Amino acid sequence: MKINIQSLSFRANDKLIDFAEDKVGKLSQYSDQIMEAQVVLKVVRSATRDNKICEIKLAIPGNDLFSSKQSSSFEEAILRSSSALRQQLLTWKEKNQVNYT
Repeated sequence: MKINIQSLSFRANDKLIDFAEDKVGKLSQYSDQIMEAQVVLKVVRSATRDNKICEIKLAIPGNDLFSSKQSSSFEEAILRSSSALRQQLLTWKEKNQVNYT
């Protein structure tokens, strides 16, 4: 699986990029049909501390899966987004197994 990481309006350090690659890379254990992952990290203006957003889009045959989570840290937003995608992958996998049997 190819993983592309973009950071908008800031420069992501190597530690954050490695963290994102690790967490998103683990999604490949739920499906070998993931072709690509697009990760976008951005900071938005907000009155609260929850101003960091992680958007992850997985390219799989048929449909793309997408998750966007906002949190007070990028690490937490990445964890929450990857967790949501894990659930989506499991649901997608169940539906596709039913279709092929």
